[in-house]
Amino acid sequence: MRYSQSEKMEIIRLVDGSDISATATLKELGINKSTFYNWYKSYQNKGEKGLASRRALCRSWNKIPEKVRNKVINIALECTDLSARELAWYITDQEKYFISESSVYRILKERGLITSPAHIVLSASSSFKDKTTRINQMWQTDFTYFKVVGWGWYYLSSVMDDYSRYIISWELCNTMKAPDVEQSIEKAIAHSGVDRRYMPKLLSDNGSCYISNELNVYLTEKGIQQIHGKPCHPQTQGKIERYHRSMKNVIKLDNYYSPEELKKAIDEFINHYNYQRYHEAINNLRPSDVYYGKAAQIIRQREKIKQQTLLNRKRENLIIR
Repeated sequence: MRYSQSEKMEIIRLVDGSDISATATLKELGINKSTFYNWYKSYQNKGEKGLASRRALCRSWNKIPEKVRNKVINIALECTDLSARELAWYITDQEKYFISESSVYRILKERGLITSPAHIVLSASSSFKDKTTRINQMWQTDFTYFKVVGWGWYYLSSVMDDYSRYIISWELCNTMKAPDVEQSIEKAIAHSGVDRRYMPKLLSDNGSCYISNELNVYLTEKGIQQIHGKPCHPQTQGKIERYHRSMKNVIKLDNYYSPEELKKAIDEFINHYNYQRYHEAINNLRPSDVYYGKAAQIIRQREKIKQQTLLNRKRENLIIR
């Protein structure tokens, strides 16, 4: 186990101030005697600075300036909905200053702004086996539901581009029937401008509306090949299932008293998801960046920002003279 400079200093204080022998104290702490006395010798020769690891000293050229650390805190307090990962890429893109995800996490952790990690663990089988390689190669579609106070249940039909995770279209419906699916697909076709010769495949579950003869006839007329997920295995549509879960975690924080209120909330969430949210699965880009072909340009720009930032840090830390 590696110990930081401050942890080594604290251990030395504990051993010095212990009422029992140094050997017994170190045994209780689970620290090897020779390791401790190497620390102690370095402390006697160089003071607390002598406790810094060689690895840490080698990395000192990359020390993040205090003004940047303060900026990270300020942005985090302004953008409270962003995770440490999203903040790192937001700062890179918006402030033109590279900072790693781990550095942002440490800075926030030091200031008490992170209490516990928040991540979703997915097994390897949670993804579709045939990976897409371009936009509009395959779309995923699914329904989810919301309750409007005094109005009852409403059903959201969404169409997501599998490659970019971009939400191409959505429709809030009174039912979950084939015509509702058809309407959301029509909107997706119009928005994407796909050519009939290169229509996407459509991935869906085995709900009654998706296996109906009516929908099958419609998709055949449009030239769309339908793929059904494995029965009793909803993870096949993992991307759109995860998207709907994220949406409901936000949307359901409020009550809605008319369908228009719900539509407005859904529209705001989708706009944020498509154009502002950094998605880890697509190189921490936004779905719109990938869908509209901006990904390569953004990645090149990020690499330039990273190299310039590291060069500036070297100069600021007097490594380059």
